[in-house]
Amino acid sequence: MNEMVQSSSAGSAGRTHAMGARQIYEALREQILGGVYETGSQLPSSRGLANDLGVSRTTVTVAYEQLTAEGFIEARQGARPRVASSLIGPETRRMSAKRVGPVLLSAYGRRLRATPPWPNYLPNALKVDFRYGDLAPSDFPALIWKRAMNEAMAQRPLRLAYDDPRGSRRLRQALQGYLWRARTLSCDLEQIIIVNGSQQGLDLCARLLVDPADRFVIEDPCYRMARQVFASTGASPVPVPVDEGGMKTELLAGIGAKLAYVTPSHQFPLGGVMPIARRHQLLEWARHNDAYVIEDDYDSEYRYDINPVPPLHSLEDHGAVIYLGTISKTLSPMLRIGYLVVPPELQEVFATARQFADRHSPVAEQEALASLIESGGYEGHVRRVRRLNGERRETLLGALRHSFGDRIAVQGADAGLHVAVWFNDLPRSQETALVEAARRAGLGLHLISPLYERQSDEGHIDRVGLVMGYAALSIRQIEKGVEVLRAVVKQLQDALPGHGG
Repeated sequence: MNEMVQSSSAGSAGRTHAMGARQIYEALREQILGGVYETGSQLPSSRGLANDLGVSRTTVTVAYEQLTAEGFIEARQGARPRVASSLIGPETRRMSAKRVGPVLLSAYGRRLRATPPWPNYLPNALKVDFRYGDLAPSDFPALIWKRAMNEAMAQRPLRLAYDDPRGSRRLRQALQGYLWRARTLSCDLEQIIIVNGSQQGLDLCARLLVDPADRFVIEDPCYRMARQVFASTGASPVPVPVDEGGMKTELLAGIGAKLAYVTPSHQFPLGGVMPIARRHQLLEWARHNDAYVIEDDYDSEYRYDINPVPPLHSLEDHGAVIYLGTISKTLSPMLRIGYLVVPPELQEVFATARQFADRHSPVAEQEALASLIESGGYEGHVRRVRRLNGERRETLLGALRHSFGDRIAVQGADAGLHVAVWFNDLPRSQETALVEAARRAGLGLHLISPLYERQSDEGHIDRVGLVMGYAALSIRQIEKGVEVLRAVVKQLQDALPGHGG
């Protein structure tokens, strides 16, 4: 039961029934109006609520009778009361009481409050959504994951206690071998820190490595949540343009900064793979500036037309690279398991920060993932989803070529789970109209332009650009989505001034 009910009713057994019942009635009414209890949901039984609050059952019954009389709840003999089905819609819900006076936030809180709002993550009604980051539920290895979880839960520990903040030793050992096999990355066990997804890894890096007066280098365009998590510390971004080879590292000369964030294996969002010469140039800049490089290797498992390039971490011996990996693009973003490989001198402070943040990640999921890696099931799954996503990629590229030909330019198709698509004959002024028209047609599109730090005329910023993810879609959905996209683009082009039809 909500604390409001508990605080207003605890110790009320010695009060009159009328007084205690009134408090319970008011608290429940506010919760119903505020949406804590939704339409049709059950309330606690009168006996159960009375036990929780330390009052007589009669006191609770009086409160329920008043709520029933006013139409807030419906009660039937022998059943728990429910919120009345005809009572509340979203338009009639009242907001919780607001603070009177100024909202007093820390400098960090004020920076977060000034951050642009994020999109609604609730399921949408779109027929096809090319949103990047989603995976197909049918790709998830439900059977082997269930078996691994059952085995993990069956292993009764000697005691129920907090675990190592660095993460399960078994999982770190499994990842140590996997990273060598998959990415030729060699590290000590103590350098691996398990985190709740790559975003927590970025947050730890931001908190530990930069101060408000510092600067950080970041790709332009880039992954927005990386840019904003570093900026939330008060540090200033130094955007460096990217091209088909990722960050233009020759532009780093003369730039002083505490760290650089890069996605060298598959730049987000333009998809470039950083060549070996630029990798060495970036590492030389880091050595010269005593800076750290955050290497986000978020979807390195997906290679189609190119050979793997060694990660930055395996190319340097200066301790400048912090490697960030995740299973969000191979198993599921819902599992929230990622990992950092930090330099030896940072392993203790990262472990301490991890402990302060939330102690550690859920142990059962870590043990299940360790089991999958040890058995070879994880790498077998990666090979399977690489093949499936390769088929989706070919379908998308073929459909785009068929529908648009040379009227579009596609970037970043050699790796990863998305492509960048530029419309050569659709000016950027039409991007909002395109997205809105597509949504009306049941199609979800996602623009590149918000991912740029500075809105310059560099690159393709004068044209409409889309980030098109395909890993969550079926072959038929991809084909249908491109058909709808073609129709929407044609409609917009026909409406442009001077269009000849």
